[in-house]
Amino acid sequence: MKRSSTIFLQIVIVLIGIGVLALMLWEPHLEGRNANATPFEIYFKDPFLAYAYTASIAFFVALYQAFKLLGYIRANQVFSQRAVKALRTIKYCALTLVAFIVGAEAFIFIAQRGKEDIAGGVMIGLIMMFISVVVATAAAVFEKLLQSAVEIKSENDLTV
Repeated sequence: MKRSSTIFLQIVIVLIGIGVLALMLWEPHLEGRNANATPFEIYFKDPFLAYAYTASIAFFVALYQAFKLLGYIRANQVFSQRAVKALRTIKYCALTLVAFIVGAEAFIFIAQRGKEDIAGGVMIGLIMMFISVVVATAAAVFEKLLQSAVEIKSENDLTV
């Protein structure tokens, strides 16, 4: 892969991370129930928001691992155990996000049923879960392929 392509993709990953972080910090101020709330009330008295911020750690770890993986590709070290480990971490982060989203969906069903319209929140959760499952599946497939390529490469290095 060309050096410029990997640098471009790394820049895109950084921009995605900055955008998601900005959205996470800005969005709670837009909610109707937080219109007159202080920042302390917004960020420290909402358990669902704390849960979402905790879940976002897995997302940001996966972004960092994708950034590192592109660095390995740029340095021509894609067939290494470090690249396999980065893919494995991305897979586990995506599965962790799925688990957190299932928990959030359960919270929405249990705590909000009858009080508010939950269809939008449930649909967003299902879309996020689908995306996370696709990422986990792709990472698992690429991890297995890369692991077998690394093993073949190490066998060839031993025989030469």
